[in-house]
Amino acid sequence: QAQLVESGGGLVEAGGSLNLSCTASGWTVSTYAMGWFRQAPGKEREFVATISGSGDNTYIQDSVKGRFTISRDNAKNTVNLQMNSLKPEDTAVYYCAARLSGYGSTRFNEYNYWGQGTQVTVSS
Repeated sequence: QAQLVESGGGLVEAGGSLNLSCTASGWTVSTYAMGWFRQAPGKEREFVATISGSGDNTYIQDSVKGRFTISRDNAKNTVNLQMNSLKPEDTAVYYCAARLSGYGSTRFNEYNYWGQGTQVTVSS
């Protein structure tokens, strides 16, 4: 069964860092674009970052650009989201998603598989 499992969330103080990981099990995602989205309470799910299947192309949402980095290790079937200089407004459930295309997208409805999410809480 194809699954995506996120890990690495938690509670951190403002200015701190977290590294989220998304590991695919039951299938290989090495040729597929991957994305990270987040959803805060009472808000819609929003795009955070995406990376192409080859890993050559990435796109980061403006509000986290310069603080967040997306990367992938296809040998480990894993995608990471390194989050630095965290702010309270980054608090949300973070979701990993796979798109059955080599090209990334900022639109959540263009992704085909989703993880269960991991909570990130940034205290002020």
